[in-house]
Amino acid sequence: MSRYVFQYHPNPLETGAFKNDQTVICDCCGKETDVYYTGPFYSVEEVEQLCPECIASGRASEKYDGEFQDEASTDPVSDPAKLEELICRTPGYCGWQQEYWPAHCDDYCAYLGYYDWKRLEKEGLADEIEETYREDICGVEFAFAKEHLQRDSGYLFRCLHCRKHFICIDFD
Repeated sequence: MSRYVFQYHPNPLETGAFKNDQTVICDCCGKETDVYYTGPFYSVEEVEQLCPECIASGRASEKYDGEFQDEASTDPVSDPAKLEELICRTPGYCGWQQEYWPAHCDDYCAYLGYYDWKRLEKEGLADEIEETYREDICGVEFAFAKEHLQRDSGYLFRCLHCRKHFICIDFD
């Protein structure tokens, strides 16, 4: 899998977007793969598993007329090629409700994984997250988010350019 670099999701095996617990057949290319994706993929056809190559090349998106991220749940950027890279060639992540992908410095941020408040504090990110917190995409006031943020409801992102961190929150 190291051959495939996803700038907006740099560690998909670590975040759980890719699995490597068995060998499967990629629905797109029909080849065996021991690293595969089973996350969100929005298409009319039911797609169970995809290999990293079919995602990185855009083949899966093209073949199934599908997207890995809902365009309506992203921040706007000025370059349409960046949006295409995100929705057609970047593995998504699983949220409780609707996943959101933030942008900063006119580019999409890199998804780093699931975080709760304790982990943010442990990694020295709590103050930065308080500064960059966006109620418009999280849907709750910061104080509530800080108190109730659990590991599987906080999604951490980092700007590719200025390296600032952002959190998206999804409560049921």
